[in-house]
Amino acid sequence: MEPALEPRDPEELEVKKNSSFLEIVKFAVIAIIIVAPIRMFIAKPFIVSGQSMDPTFQNGEYLIVDQLTYRFEDPSYGDVIIFKYPRDTSKYFIKRVIGQPKDTIEIKNGTITIYNEKSPEGFALPDEYVKYKSFDNFSIVLKDHEYFVMGDNRPESSDSRFWGPLKDSLIVGRPFIRLFPFSKIDLFPGYEENSS
Repeated sequence: MEPALEPRDPEELEVKKNSSFLEIVKFAVIAIIIVAPIRMFIAKPFIVSGQSMDPTFQNGEYLIVDQLTYRFEDPSYGDVIIFKYPRDTSKYFIKRVIGQPKDTIEIKNGTITIYNEKSPEGFALPDEYVKYKSFDNFSIVLKDHEYFVMGDNRPESSDSRFWGPLKDSLIVGRPFIRLFPFSKIDLFPGYEENSS
């Protein structure tokens, strides 16, 4: 003969429900405490919109942005950066660093030459990652804390040629991981093109 099941005390059931709910709340609070600072100060998601960085980055690609590195070092020539658009800081842009503070940038027939204290004779900036060039002529002298940025798809890019130098205070970070599309998952996307 099987033992009969005794009815549970309703108060005992209520205590278990309350303790389960409290565990969920504790877990949610801990998750927020851990995830929020990471998202705000270390890594942030970013979706590419538009064709200005084609073919390096294409419309709809999902990136995780490293927001920490440029707090300790300055962006270098050829670095891909994410920044707040100077004319509307609620928008974010992705471009490549062409010029650094105090550089003189000269563009002639699509060739970029950089002049500065280290290279007064000038040096041509490598552009293997540029598939679509524009053959415009342009010249600018950068001040302290100013960068010159351009898209890899030069004819389709709204960049420093049109709205001026980028202040370093507007730089958010650099692409750390490309998560989507899955066929193009990689670390530090946009850099292998620059180093080849």
